[in-house]
Amino acid sequence: MLPVLLLGLLLGTAAPASAHAVLRASDPADGTVLRTAPRQVTLTFTESVGLLTDSFRIYDPNNHRLRTGPAGHAPGRSDTARVTLPARLATGTYTVAWRVVSADSHPVSGALTFSVGERTAAPAAPPADRAENRATTALHTIARYLAYLSLALLLGTAAFVAYCRPPATAHLRTPALAATAALLVSTTALYVLRAPYEEAAAPTTGFSLSALTHTAATRPGRLLLLRLALLLLAAAAATVLRGRRTRLPRRVTLAAAGVLAVALSLTWSASDHASAGIQVPVAIVSSTLHLLAMGAWLGGLAALLWTLRRAPEPAGLPASVPARFSRLASVSVAVLVLTGVYQSWRGLGSWQALTDTTYGRTLLAKLAAVTALLLAAACSRTWTARLARPTAPAAARVPGPSGATASAHVPGPAGATASARVPDPAPASVSARVPGPASVSARVPDPAPGPRPPDRSPQPPTNPAISAAPAVPLRLLRRSVLLEATAAVVVLALTTLLTGTVPGRAATESAQPVASAATGIPTASVTTIPFDTGASGGHGRIQITLDPGRVGTNSVEAVIYGPDGGLSTVPEVRVTLTLPTRHVGPLDTRVTDRGGYWSAPSFTLPLPGTWTMKATIRVSDLDQVTVSAPVRVTR
Repeated sequence: MLPVLLLGLLLGTAAPASAHAVLRASDPADGTVLRTAPRQVTLTFTESVGLLTDSFRIYDPNNHRLRTGPAGHAPGRSDTARVTLPARLATGTYTVAWRVVSADSHPVSGALTFSVGERTAAPAAPPADRAENRATTALHTIARYLAYLSLALLLGTAAFVAYCRPPATAHLRTPALAATAALLVSTTALYVLRAPYEEAAAPTTGFSLSALTHTAATRPGRLLLLRLALLLLAAAAATVLRGRRTRLPRRVTLAAAGVLAVALSLTWSASDHASAGIQVPVAIVSSTLHLLAMGAWLGGLAALLWTLRRAPEPAGLPASVPARFSRLASVSVAVLVLTGVYQSWRGLGSWQALTDTTYGRTLLAKLAAVTALLLAAACSRTWTARLARPTAPAAARVPGPSGATASAHVPGPAGATASARVPDPAPASVSARVPGPASVSARVPDPAPGPRPPDRSPQPPTNPAISAAPAVPLRLLRRSVLLEATAAVVVLALTTLLTGTVPGRAATESAQPVASAATGIPTASVTTIPFDTGASGGHGRIQITLDPGRVGTNSVEAVIYGPDGGLSTVPEVRVTLTLPTRHVGPLDTRVTDRGGYWSAPSFTLPLPGTWTMKATIRVSDLDQVTVSAPVRVTR
């Protein structure tokens, strides 16, 4: 257990896990300068999110926290989070620190800024207590890994006993009980740590009554309680049956065990990545089958290793046991491949995400570990075939006259017996005992009365293959199974990391510019265009805001960001708009320098459509550049 705990500590002290939900849009948009103060802040995510008691913290230009209303969802939109702002906001930059829980049970947090009137020179930064609590994150990751490990051991041991049918199962009771106890403890730890994990609080806060009650009201909390109930119910049923010494029919036992295995697996798939995103019903079925196949293979592998360690000699383990497990593993691998390909496609979304995202790179590492696992499994399959191959001939044939043969037991090495044929000169024969080192039963002729001649039947040559199966294949089988088990531990560790990593599809979407969300109130249209004059230090980006970005009167604001990402001042900026489809424009917005940003308080957009926005930025007397981007104007 020490290597497992050390690996869990390594995983737990790694960087905080990413989550599935990512911010897709915000209103106000991050970094915008608004002419008037907004009435609320709305965030739109890539999936439905759950809200915490402290999902929003908003700080004014003086770094004082604002009193806001409770956070809520937009009507009919579970993928949004919004909070109402005070009626009057002072001029300056405001910081919004937010934290929500994604549909796949992982918390996600971030921050954005917006300005009213003008930007503050040094906007407030989110407080340090919004960061992940390293102790809580580490303990939560360790508990999640141990839960995966114990589930695999429990399901695999049950599958090994049910299908492989080892001659003795009493020794497998120890790993089964240990897996059940570990799953109970890890699930309880996950439930207690759930509230601190969501709130980024200390682990000790999870023992409060309010935290335990809050967790029970969430979907992840209810699934954890269901998992505990299933384990306790199964343990109680096993205890009652064992106390009464009553054995249920095999079919009833297998059916009950199958239902329990599926129900336990659903408590994972219904709360992880499969529960959010595209094709949720198919994804949950695929994830459940993936977990069951993983448990049957990897957990059964541990049960086989446990059995092999207690087989002192080949006679102690029938060859049918590893042969049956080999077939079970082959089916499990086929299911894992099919479901794994689907889940990889669903999580990645593109080939580029395989190398450009953390999820993709972790998936590549898992594939490498699975490849090593398959190579070790191939070695085990080879030694299994060697162990099952017959090593002694069933009979030695000795010719007799007239083509007749007889069967006899003849002495072999170390007292072993073999079957041989002796002559049968006459059709009529009787069974007689022939003296020798071992008793030999043979069919011999019934000659006339008189002294019986000595037995001169030929003896088979000494053949070491007649002895018991050699111990070499069993020893090598033990080693290859141990290698498989080691690779399985690594695969489970990488699986744990994958469940806490944002899928490539969502990561790619989150890399796109965050747009302004439609929330039922006039919103600003924000366009960011990179530029490069070709001169040293002559590159950056210009952010142009049309407020409200609709037909009619708009305000125009342009902000220049330098190479370092900070605000930059330039001698001249010109912004024009053209509607090519209607041959309108270019219309000059006539923005003027407002001391850090460029603005035009009133500019009229006469028609809806896709306009071409051109911005000319002069960074020096000799260097200037013109860049353009489309912008959508609605009625």
